[in-house]
Amino acid sequence: MKGARLLLFAAVPVVVTASVYLLAPEDPGAGGAGPDLSKAYRSQAAQDAKGAQGAKSWAERSEGSRRAEDEAVIADLPPGLTDPAKKELAQQLVASAENSTLDWRSAYAYIEDIGDGQGYTAGIIGFCTGTNDLLTLVEGYTKAHPGNGLAKYLPALRAVDGTDSHEGLDPGFTAAWKAEARVQAFQKAQDTARDRVYFDPAVRLAELDGLGALGQFVYYDAMVFHGPGTNATSFYGLRERALRKSDSPTEGGSEKDYLNTFLDIREDAMRTKHPGIDTSRVDTAQRRFLNDGNLDLRTPLEWQVYGETFKVP
Repeated sequence: MKGARLLLFAAVPVVVTASVYLLAPEDPGAGGAGPDLSKAYRSQAAQDAKGAQGAKSWAERSEGSRRAEDEAVIADLPPGLTDPAKKELAQQLVASAENSTLDWRSAYAYIEDIGDGQGYTAGIIGFCTGTNDLLTLVEGYTKAHPGNGLAKYLPALRAVDGTDSHEGLDPGFTAAWKAEARVQAFQKAQDTARDRVYFDPAVRLAELDGLGALGQFVYYDAMVFHGPGTNATSFYGLRERALRKSDSPTEGGSEKDYLNTFLDIREDAMRTKHPGIDTSRVDTAQRRFLNDGNLDLRTPLEWQVYGETFKVP
């Protein structure tokens, strides 16, 4: 349904373009006087422009209506990961896989190149110099706090975006990141970027798909690891493939069956992108909770990531 709506909106400018082309005045240099269609052309172009504006307004109203409907659905659901205690648990679970700790706040200052082809990985959610999210974070932070310790690296960050290069960043960038991570405003900026790009979109989609706290975390962790892209190995691509193979709870399917399908597709994507990768963040954590039937992420929890055991009482 969503895809069909997008196709409808995309078709509007195509229709307008076609009508203008068909009614274009005859080229006077092509021979023959021909009828003067310029007036009709201008009139039709004006009508098309008016129609396009009307279609845009209709699309905006439609989108607003759908968002209102979505908000009404979400408002009637249990809080899931939007509950502060569950959100805290979600950050601990991610930190166990990203930084081998439950103390996720200790990762504000984390930065290293882990050799995954994405440059430096840094901060509470693994912002990367090669994947645009770190650049966007520093740009936004600098706009709000000019003269911070990372601002001078913005030209270099723009230059290396999309690559694994350290050019212009070494040797001082890692030290500057760690120093800035002690500033409360930069910690808040990391929290805000995490929620805006990863947590909020993942949880919202999971809620609309009828998933409880575990399913919301499954989406969130996939968004963090795979990134919010639409290709086959990015989050939105994974979700689209899962929905084609299995009905979500909103579509009348089993929550457990759907999540198993999603995790199967996710693990396959992990191995496709990184052959030989350790998939324990799925196998001995999320899949374990799912097999135990713990769809609400009730505590106590115990899980393993990369051979290390973690517990939340």
